[in-house]
Amino acid sequence: MKTTLFTIALAFFSVNALAQITVTDSDIISVGDIVYQAVDSIPPSSITVGTPGSNQTWNFSSLQVMEVDAIEGISPVGTPYESIHPNANICVEIDSELMYLNKSSAGLEMVGYSNVPLNVLMIPLPLVYGLNQQSGPNTMMDSVFDNAAGLFDNSFASIISANPSFNQIDSLKIKVVTTSDFNVDAWGDITIPMGTYDALRMKVEETNTTEFFTYCSASGLGGSWFSAQNFFPIETETINRYQWWSNDPTVKFMLAELEMDSLNNNVEVATFLTDAQTAAVNDFTSSFVAVFPNPTSDKIIINTDFNNCNYELVDVNGSIITSANFNYSTEIDLSKNAKGIYFLKLKNKNEIITKKIIID
Repeated sequence: MKTTLFTIALAFFSVNALAQITVTDSDIISVGDIVYQAVDSIPPSSITVGTPGSNQTWNFSSLQVMEVDAIEGISPVGTPYESIHPNANICVEIDSELMYLNKSSAGLEMVGYSNVPLNVLMIPLPLVYGLNQQSGPNTMMDSVFDNAAGLFDNSFASIISANPSFNQIDSLKIKVVTTSDFNVDAWGDITIPMGTYDALRMKVEETNTTEFFTYCSASGLGGSWFSAQNFFPIETETINRYQWWSNDPTVKFMLAELEMDSLNNNVEVATFLTDAQTAAVNDFTSSFVAVFPNPTSDKIIINTDFNNCNYELVDVNGSIITSANFNYSTEIDLSKNAKGIYFLKLKNKNEIITKKIIID
């Protein structure tokens, strides 16, 4: 009797051990791989993140392809920004934009986007059920901007510094610090329109803190940096995502990602893998979108054939700077925005189109 019980218990634990998968760096996109990532910007209410735990089932088969990006892994050698990102060992090309990555047995890190150095852990590795890991705080942005154009009135120098002798603001600085928490809290089967796969679910909670500083000075007294939070309060934003990863050799990338609303209750956007045939059928290049001038220093104009369209201007950290609805054409004032790279996301009921914007 004891032998029978032991045999049953052994079989039970063997089955459950085999059901749980491990995702390593060999399961993630490499040089020469191409994957196709689709977006459903209006996911149906049936799409939910489910619950933590073992042997879960997620059915995302009702997701619709509204936009497709081809993600191609290429060598960083010979790319335009190779010298800026010497730690990159793989470069991902997405619609002619270059994302520089460092992939190792410890994780997948984004070290740059085009000519902008970054320090973002995208996923820790290996992924196993029960993994709980924090990355950061990491400084994502620490940029100084000359105030020669008078973006910040010099009369504020004495108030910010609490020193009546300071009468000039020489420079502005924006510092963004990011902390990410990764929690692999479930495993099971996930079904997306492309098929059904064994997968691990990972919750990613990203907290971005933005702080503003000014360099105040006076003739003959030198100067110093001061926090400008009395005028620009410290901003903290938390972004929650749920991701599904597999070690299936045909996948090579994240199976699905659900981005939640600010309360972490509802799914706002769903991203999922699709195949080359579906990507070809759902090619949205026929839509007319013109964004100009780009680069710009003060404004951009959007002309499109979209009626009832929405735009979001986001920074390199994914924070929304401004957004609005419009019909066919609109103008966005950028004169008060810091120099750098931004992304303009245009949405209507059928499509999402993203454009890189450079403010110089």
